[in-house]
Amino acid sequence: MIVVVTPNPAVDVTYRVDEQRIGTTQRVRSVERRPGGKGLNMARVLTAEGAPTHSVLPLGGAAGSWVAEQVEALGLPMTAVPVDGETRTTVTVVDDRAHPTMFGEPGPATTLATWQDLGGVLRRMTEDADTLVVSGSLPVGADPGAVAPWIADAVAAGLLVVADLAGPALLAAAAAGASVCKPNRDELAEATGHRDERDGALALLDRGAGLVVVSRGHRGIAAHSRTGVVEVAAVPDVTGNPTGAGDAATAGLVLALRDGADLPLALRTAAAFGAAAVLRPVAGEVDRAAVRRFLTPGERPRDPA
Repeated sequence: MIVVVTPNPAVDVTYRVDEQRIGTTQRVRSVERRPGGKGLNMARVLTAEGAPTHSVLPLGGAAGSWVAEQVEALGLPMTAVPVDGETRTTVTVVDDRAHPTMFGEPGPATTLATWQDLGGVLRRMTEDADTLVVSGSLPVGADPGAVAPWIADAVAAGLLVVADLAGPALLAAAAAGASVCKPNRDELAEATGHRDERDGALALLDRGAGLVVVSRGHRGIAAHSRTGVVEVAAVPDVTGNPTGAGDAATAGLVLALRDGADLPLALRTAAAFGAAAVLRPVAGEVDRAAVRRFLTPGERPRDPA
């Protein structure tokens, strides 16, 4: 089983407009509301691929209740950890001509007790899990070191641990021994202070990360170890909505690593899932036929039973 923690889940609202314009009243062509957050987007992709997945979500208020109801309606196994305050909302504005604009609320205030409760849930769940993924932002003001005991406990239990985090939380995950740290290039530079990708990756490896996988957007994806770098190009000529593409790429990476794929194949799988997510209108979905087009027959993931 794959346990996925989303530290700061959200009600994801996507507005489609004819053209994004600042300072004017605009008509919204269509509205999508989905339960979201990076980890939850990943969980939806993993579940669609037939991987047994369980989400752990700190939720609060009416918005948190709505997220829990929607997650259950989607058929995604989950455990909710109660928090004070209201689960956040994110709004993404999309048109056919410009890069999407996203407005993300900070999230509810959290206490040490909340994170301790979440850690207790994870310790129980790791008994039946082989993989832990911690993905997404923490609420503003939360202690970034909160992720460290979750990761350290899972590593000690022998799990594959993937940390898709940013800022000080990414540094804490590396120091806790995460098997894979997976930032994008901007997140890597911000967390480590190194504009050079290799220097930033080495900084995380020096802290204790087992591997650093860096998303490069249209420039592809790279995996850094102490001995070198493995690079894979992005799938060419794919256009659409890039929101959630990084989450789908992480899902593809996790699926491949769990199946025992070598590093080049794992990266190609991540690139294929990321590109296939661009073809879907909202985050948390991939065009499954496109995934299979982007990979050779011997590389394709197994179809769900």
